[in-house]
Amino acid sequence: MKLGFVSAILPDLSLQEVMQFAAEEGFDCVELMCWPVGKAERRYAGVTHIDVANLDATAAEQIRRLSEQTGVAISGLGYYPNVLSPNPEEATACLQHLKKVIDASAELGVGLVNTFVGRDWTRSIEENWARFLEVWKPLIAYAEERGVRIGIENCPMLFTRDEWPGGKNLAISPAIWRRMFEEIPSDHFGLNFDPSHFVWQQMDYLKPLREFRHKLFHVHAKDARVDKHRLDEVGILATPLEYHTPKLPGLGEVDWGKFFSVLSDVGYDGAVCIEVEDRAYEKSLEMRKQALRQSARYLRQFMPGGH
Repeated sequence: MKLGFVSAILPDLSLQEVMQFAAEEGFDCVELMCWPVGKAERRYAGVTHIDVANLDATAAEQIRRLSEQTGVAISGLGYYPNVLSPNPEEATACLQHLKKVIDASAELGVGLVNTFVGRDWTRSIEENWARFLEVWKPLIAYAEERGVRIGIENCPMLFTRDEWPGGKNLAISPAIWRRMFEEIPSDHFGLNFDPSHFVWQQMDYLKPLREFRHKLFHVHAKDARVDKHRLDEVGILATPLEYHTPKLPGLGEVDWGKFFSVLSDVGYDGAVCIEVEDRAYEKSLEMRKQALRQSARYLRQFMPGGH
């Protein structure tokens, strides 16, 4: 397994600075964010460490060389929009940019793009299904032709009132993944698995590692704390941020020892990238760097060859 981090937490650093920091701290890899250049519409979005819209052969060669010089691999390219948005302009723009991210992943020899399936959050899962197939069948074929795998993150994208009631991502549970993978049976369609999203949904985050072992393309290391006293006040029908808080690995409910135990049992040898979304560590760039150091120190004890 390779330990890395998600570059979204270092928006103030250039690509070179991100890769140098990763090398200095002994990280094996980084998942690089590839949002369109411009303003973010939500937290941790809008970060651009690779501008895929303007990636020519020269720029791609420079990025490959930077990876070689620092000894830090690119675990995947990350872009997490909503290609199934009920707003047609937004959905089209997201889809077009996602294709550019896929092209860039092929050009750079990375071969993996991490993203969301998306969802019209005002409709049920069943009501989203036809559109999911209409968009994603050709999209997976597009990735397949270019030798790029797509890792879907299992975050429901349901935190606050503007995402209520359904959340902005369909791929939230094993039942849904099973159906997705049956209806789009491609070796290029799999998971970017994050156990923290199962914690607040009160789901087992170990069992899917076994069943979907062949679909584990990438792993995010993020934790979540469920505040029972708040849950007792507001109930599970409240918006999720009313009773749970994203935390650094080791500061929430995930049993990382068991998690890595099962990951190694199923033969996973890919990237595990720390994703920092812990507001207690966000007051400055130095604190965010410290969050990555602390998380790495904690996780290395469970990883083969951790140092």
